[in-house]
Amino acid sequence: MDRKAIVIDGKLAAQRVKDSLRDRIAALEAIGHRPGLGTVLVGEDAGSQSYVAGKHRDCAEVGIESIRIDLPEHASQTAILDVVESLNADPRCSGFIVQLPLPRHADMHAVLNAVDPDKDADGLHPVNLGRLVLNQPGTLPCTPRGILDLLRRNDVPITGSQFCVIGCGTTVGRPLGLMLTRPSEHATVTMVNEATVDVAAHTRVADVVIAAAGVAHLVKPYWIKPGATVLSVGITRTVEGILGDVHPDVEGVAGRWTRATGGVGPMTRAMLLMNVVELAERAAGLATDSTLETRAVS
Repeated sequence: MDRKAIVIDGKLAAQRVKDSLRDRIAALEAIGHRPGLGTVLVGEDAGSQSYVAGKHRDCAEVGIESIRIDLPEHASQTAILDVVESLNADPRCSGFIVQLPLPRHADMHAVLNAVDPDKDADGLHPVNLGRLVLNQPGTLPCTPRGILDLLRRNDVPITGSQFCVIGCGTTVGRPLGLMLTRPSEHATVTMVNEATVDVAAHTRVADVVIAAAGVAHLVKPYWIKPGATVLSVGITRTVEGILGDVHPDVEGVAGRWTRATGGVGPMTRAMLLMNVVELAERAAGLATDSTLETRAVS
C-alpha cells in the first residue's frame, strides 16, 4: 500500500485564527476601537480585484470594518499618494495595504514608503522589515507569519531543524529566513535561488522545505528527504488551473505537505486580519511590544 503524506489543512487553521480574533475584536469595540482594514486598489487587474474582494469578505466574517478605495488605471502618482495619506490620517483605519502590482507609471517604492509604518498591515514597510532584522517588535509579513503559525499548529519542529527556503523574494523568502533564525525559532536555514548550483543537494538534507519560487512543479519527489515537511507557497496560473511549486508526487515521499491551494494561502489572509487587530490593540493601548512579538498560535 502506497504511503501518503499528511496534508496540512490551511483552511482549517485559518478558520481557527479567525475564531480566535472575535473576542479580541469585541473587546476593542467595547472601548470604541473597532479595527478597520483599508485597501488601495489601482486599476482593473482581475487577480488583484479577486484578492481584495476576498480580504473584505474575511473582514465581514470576523467583524473588522472595511475601507476599500479603488482608483482607475490612469490615476496619477499624486492621486495615489493622496489616498495613502488619507488612510494614514483616518482613525477608522487600523491598518491598510496597497494592492500590488501598481500600474507601470506609478512609483511603487514611493507609494509603499508613504504608508505609516504603524498602519502597515502587510508588514513590508522598510521600517517594519528593519525591525525584523533587528529582532524588534513590529508588524510581521503575512505569508511568513502564516507559515510559522501553520508549522506550529501541526507540531512541526522548528528549533534546531534544518530548513531549505527556495526563493529570496521580499514578501516571502527573505523575511521568512529572518524570522526562522530569530532566537524564538533558532532554526538552521539555507536559502536557495535560481543561481544556486544543484538545488536538490540542499533540499534532500532539509527537515522542512518551503518552496516560494513561483515555478510550477519545481520541487520533485527525489528532491525530498523521506518524512520531511514540504510547504508549497508559490503558484502559477495555467490553462490547467493553479499549479504549485511542489509536484503532487511529493505526497508519496514527504511526511507532511501542503497542496497548491488550501495550504499557505488561507493563512496569509488570516495573518492580515491578525495584523490589523494587533495594530488596533496597540493603538488602543491593549497590547505590549512583547505581545506583538511573541504571540505565536492563537
